[in-house]
Amino acid sequence: MKFRTPLELGLLIRRARHARGMTQADLARAAGVGRQWIVAIEAGKPRAELGKAFQTLAALDLSLSIHGEGIPEPPGSRIRIAVPDIEAVVGAHEDPAS
Repeated sequence: MKFRTPLELGLLIRRARHARGMTQADLARAAGVGRQWIVAIEAGKPRAELGKAFQTLAALDLSLSIHGEGIPEPPGSRIRIAVPDIEAVVGAHEDPAS
């Protein structure tokens, strides 16, 4: 899904809330925000606090992804895990007499 306006995000939140059978008060409690804030974001309030928007998405078990062309990743942004050579580790700890 592409979102280009606060209203589009608000409509997604409303649809997700309805699909889960939640009232605005239920969602507000789950997200740790006030019911009036839920009313405002569902109506597309353009100045909604971003942190509360993420709390609300999390309460609905939703996440936000941003995709684009030509956006470089910051250095060190990918986690690299070195996978050890298990045979070498086991070999280093084997009893030479066996």
